Amino acid sequence: MVEQKVIPTKEDRDFLNQFQLYQQQLQAILLQKENIRLQNLEIEKALEELEASKEQKAYKIAGPIMIKKDVDDLKRELTERKDDLDLRIKTLNNAEKRVTEKLKEMQPKLEKMIGK
Repeated sequence: MVEQKVIPTKEDRDFLNQFQLYQQQLQAILLQKENIRLQNLEIEKALEELEASKEQKAYKIAGPIMIKKDVDDLKRELTERKDDLDLRIKTLNNAEKRVTEKLKEMQPKLEKMIGK
């Protein structure tokens, strides 16, 4: 028996392209979240070191140079940066949820297409 090839319609190809775009968006979101998570860990470690230190001054790397600053100023800067990153994580979590839900909505149609 000769296997019959099914030629996908333009609608099917468009649907598959859209599904792949959502998958790529989800991967990009997950990569961004991981990057931010690592930045947050670095900030937490830096804050811990500043708390443990008895020094009043510490150095901050700014491009190719190091700048001596008050520890309290550095703590404030790091805390603000951490707050900004936490907000970005929340935004990315919302985007991840939306994209994941869209992929789940598309899943039955994709399975039906594959099962043709």
